[in-house]
Amino acid sequence: LQHYFIQSNLRMSDEEPPEDAGIADTTAKPSLTPTMKYHKLSLQNRKCKIVKREMFTKMKHEKNKEKKKRKKADKEMREALGDAAPPKPVPKTIDSMRADDVTMVEPDDEEVEEDTKIDEFASYFDCNTPPKILITTNKKSSLETRKFLDELVNVIPNSEYVKRGKTDMKDLVQQSKDREFTDVVVINEDMKKPNSIIVCHLPDGPTATFRLTSVRLKKQLKRHGNATNHRPEVILNNFKTRLGHSVGRMLGALFHFDPEFRGRNVVTFHNQRDFIFFRRHRYVFKNDKKVGLQELGPRLTLKLRRLQKGTFDTTEGEYEWYYNHKQMDVNRRTFFL
Repeated sequence: LQHYFIQSNLRMSDEEPPEDAGIADTTAKPSLTPTMKYHKLSLQNRKCKIVKREMFTKMKHEKNKEKKKRKKADKEMREALGDAAPPKPVPKTIDSMRADDVTMVEPDDEEVEEDTKIDEFASYFDCNTPPKILITTNKKSSLETRKFLDELVNVIPNSEYVKRGKTDMKDLVQQSKDREFTDVVVINEDMKKPNSIIVCHLPDGPTATFRLTSVRLKKQLKRHGNATNHRPEVILNNFKTRLGHSVGRMLGALFHFDPEFRGRNVVTFHNQRDFIFFRRHRYVFKNDKKVGLQELGPRLTLKLRRLQKGTFDTTEGEYEWYYNHKQMDVNRRTFFL
């Protein structure tokens, strides 16, 4: 009996829509055909999950078919018009509909240019102070953290691993100053997996704390390449606000300002919706016109949690910015980097 009702419902869904369903509706979207509108209305009244699934699949197939037709017609129209074709519409995404921010940095902003000449990273970007990085972990690091540490030391040139031991963070910063390091990078972990990174710029700060997610080591990547010891080029992409400008300069200051182009290594920090995606590639010349990319690894994603003035100080330190999800996650179109 149940099989009979399912078959009858399927036949009803495959039947032609009633006559009133084919009446032209001026307010309806052009992508919905009368059959699709009939399925959409009748889908709400179905109680059988199997029938609903079949009807939804059919409606989705028809919608994709209409979408392909519109794309094909638009492509033919643009080819026929040539240079006279209208510009392509900008797709509506969360990034393109981003809320306005008064701290957005324009390319020719004179105030920002003057500030960058006297900030904490000015000596680096003036090519006067080469970077010297100290990398360490929490006091009791796990195997997974040490594996990630090995690859991070390989990524950042002029970096040195120092075993943390029982040294406190403030003492570690002071010892790094005495040894003339320019930055301290500390990898913290939770549940025996790396979960955050602290970057402290020396000697006067600032100090940034990032949440670390989506870590994939080199061996976990398909068709990965083996990196060389050449200093990489650094790409900082989509850092648009004053805060993002500072964070981008801090991350860029970890790498040497004089890249070795012969190695063809590229390190990218791409900001999208306040998530900073890190990738390392080698570009490969296939012929005179085509260039390919080979990923070298590792992959990771950073999200800024705190930015503190000066060096690391959790008790008396002054915070420029810190993440508060109750106040900052109200609007999905508001970004800070």
